Amino acid sequence: MARKSTDKVKANTRKWLHFAASCLVTASGLVILKHSDIVTGGTAGLSLSISPLLHVQFHYLFILLNLPFFVFSYFYMGRSFTLKTTLAIVLLSLFSSMDSLLPVFTISPLLGAIAGGAIIGAGITALFKNGASLGGATILAIYLHKNYGINPGKINFTFDLLVVLTSLTAFSLTSGLYSALSIAVTSGILSFYKKKRKRTEPAKSEPSTASAHQQLME
Repeated sequence: MARKSTDKVKANTRKWLHFAASCLVTASGLVILKHSDIVTGGTAGLSLSISPLLHVQFHYLFILLNLPFFVFSYFYMGRSFTLKTTLAIVLLSLFSSMDSLLPVFTISPLLGAIAGGAIIGAGITALFKNGASLGGATILAIYLHKNYGINPGKINFTFDLLVVLTSLTAFSLTSGLYSALSIAVTSGILSFYKKKRKRTEPAKSEPSTASAHQQLME
């Protein structure tokens, strides 16, 4: 009994360390995009884009834009998923803020778009495996994939592309094109993850909604 308890503690510790590492990886990708002068996708990018237009501070808009997704998540994805997603956003914000401790540097937009997009895609995929997301459209992507089998990469790309188009009111066309490349790389990794799971999973009877959600996250 004691050994089983110890093994469970170790397993939970590894799980949460993996969770934190996933947030750190994603934050690293965001830092790369920032130093490449590339627009960020998701609700964070949308908040940055429309903040000057509405004359509302970024953090207020970020909370307001995410609020409907969190309400949706709580009722349709469950309390555990919603709490993990909230924690992931908090950790992501914390890790991203450490950028201020780094020396000033710049990265080529082309390199930043590819490297940053790939790293963010890897981080989000790892969060999916841990039963969490980064809020916004990623919540919707998981829900649509779980219930309708829609590729999460396509949902992520569509939403982020709309964000980039919106950002053209505040950023240059060149920055927008590099941003589109970045989100294409991120979405490609999410799509690859989905297809890889589909190839490796054995054929089985149609799972229930709860089990389908668990299979996507494991």
